[in-house]
Amino acid sequence: MARQKRSSQVLKNAARRAAGISSIDQNVDVGSGLTLSAYSSLIETMRSKETAYNTALSNLDRLYRDMLETEQHLADMSEHILMGIGVKYGKSSAEYGMAGGVPKNKRRKGLRGESPIVSNEPSE
Repeated sequence: MARQKRSSQVLKNAARRAAGISSIDQNVDVGSGLTLSAYSSLIETMRSKETAYNTALSNLDRLYRDMLETEQHLADMSEHILMGIGVKYGKSSAEYGMAGGVPKNKRRKGLRGESPIVSNEPSE
């Protein structure tokens, strides 16, 4: 599932406000460094950061999909290599156990819900 991209309502409102202010006066300066030029510059900075963030999310989504695909290939290969060891050495071999398999002679025997452990205590 792709990550939710960000869309700033503050950025949209600021761009709309800057357009309105520019229709009043292109060189407006209300003091304390509050100019249309500085405002427009900050709007563009925010726009580029939002774009960079959304691009990074897209790249992260792609990396995540690639990682999941590689993980699935690894799981498949792990299963196949264990099956190959079982075919070559046998499923009851020490090599099969060394490769991470449970040798046939070490598997639990018993029906579902039945404990495979046999008790040596006398029953009443």
